[in-house]
Amino acid sequence: MSSVPRRDPDLSSAGVIGHVIGGRLDTTASRTLPVYDPAIGQITARVALATPADVDRAVKAAKAAFPAWSESPPLNRARILFAFKQLLDEHRDELAAIITREHGKTLDDARGELTRGIEVVEFACGVPQLLKGQHSDNIGGGIDNFSLRQPLGVCAGVTPFNFPAMVPMWMFPLAIACGNTFVLKPSERDPGASVRIAELLAEAGLPDGVFNVVQGDREAVDALLDHPDIAAVSFVGSTPIAEYIHRRGTENGKRVQALGGAKNHLVVMPDADLDQAADALVGAGYGSAGERCMAISVAVAVGATAGPLVEKLKQRIPALVVGDGSALGTDIGPLITAEHRERVLGYIDDGIDAGAELVIDGREHESSGHDSGFYLGPSLFDRVTAGMRIYREEIFGPVLSVVRVDSFADAVDLVNGHELGNGVACFTRDGGVAREFARRIEAGMVGINVAIPVPMAFHSFGGWKRSLFGAHHIYGEEGVRFYTRYKSVMQRWPDAASKGPEFTMPTHK
Repeated sequence: MSSVPRRDPDLSSAGVIGHVIGGRLDTTASRTLPVYDPAIGQITARVALATPADVDRAVKAAKAAFPAWSESPPLNRARILFAFKQLLDEHRDELAAIITREHGKTLDDARGELTRGIEVVEFACGVPQLLKGQHSDNIGGGIDNFSLRQPLGVCAGVTPFNFPAMVPMWMFPLAIACGNTFVLKPSERDPGASVRIAELLAEAGLPDGVFNVVQGDREAVDALLDHPDIAAVSFVGSTPIAEYIHRRGTENGKRVQALGGAKNHLVVMPDADLDQAADALVGAGYGSAGERCMAISVAVAVGATAGPLVEKLKQRIPALVVGDGSALGTDIGPLITAEHRERVLGYIDDGIDAGAELVIDGREHESSGHDSGFYLGPSLFDRVTAGMRIYREEIFGPVLSVVRVDSFADAVDLVNGHELGNGVACFTRDGGVAREFARRIEAGMVGINVAIPVPMAFHSFGGWKRSLFGAHHIYGEEGVRFYTRYKSVMQRWPDAASKGPEFTMPTHK
């Protein structure tokens, strides 16, 4: 069992949120950053920022743990993950409270995040089946051919602030189930969940050094990307950073999957159920204050649907409750930081200057609770065009844009013309339109009357175009392929009579 000490759930009492290296909690730091409760706008803790030396210690701990862990039977690794899954269920409310306190999302949303992360843990528990290779008997000359999937070594994950528990659980459960060891660099904005996860893994029986956490900023990320003992890096975040991580990691000979940003569209066809579409847009556009990589930020209204759709949105949006995510009845919590709130406000100003019609101004939406929190109400723009910055760029806030197009073909061209292709949805009653949309659209995840088509754990998550850098989507069978190397073995046992040297290419004869 690991010696990671239990931490009081009140992060303010911890002072510094530190690293977990080789099963030990380390809160020493030459540099720190504040961690805020965005609902009240106050500092509740500080997070240690790892130096390259700290990263090196974590990688060395993971490297030292790799030989024994990689040789342990997959069934034994799965049993530890089963125990970890049970602990996650038991501590779900505690983890949700940590997430809400540091991120700001509602408790229900935090619980939903945990559920989707736990589903990946459940999938990883099936690793004995997932790692099975193939066997071909007697392919020729007494030779059998079979395949193996073997672990890479030390893997690293760099994860974003918007899902401090779920996105790490997209990575490390499969990585360690496949026999790798892991170093997690979570977001420095909401780091508390990562330490608690490390504690629960230790309680489940995971050996020291198999899972490590280094807190930090770009200095820690660069140290991971440059470290010669890191075999693979997984990343989820913005497109510019994803591109940077993919380039620097691959230049250093690492396997990299880097998931970037999104500008997710929801196409509303004239035959769609407009009430259903409006409800979906409100939930997918403003849930978690828009701080989701699968948030819908563009409604594409086809034909005459725009006017009625905007009217239905105008009826629903003012009823949304903006406030402390820990309070009952809250629909939208605060943004993660004051700086991010200012960034989103800048986009609203830019949309107005570009000539879009601001139908609902979130800056005027009152929040219930603390005035000092980083709150911003939901905004709705109409008559947005493809040339506007609020259309082109990922805002990552509670801002929804309506773009009007004449036809289904125009809607498809609009979506396919955007440089990002993470997720997309189409609301329609027409099966032919739905089929054509799913086949023609250039995005990695498609929803038909489903606004947020996040795949289940036994499928895989990932976008197209500049929403993904690297060949592999994340989790599911794609995750198994990413965290293992394929090996083909041809085997023949010697017989009594030697046939002498052979100088031709082996064939099936």
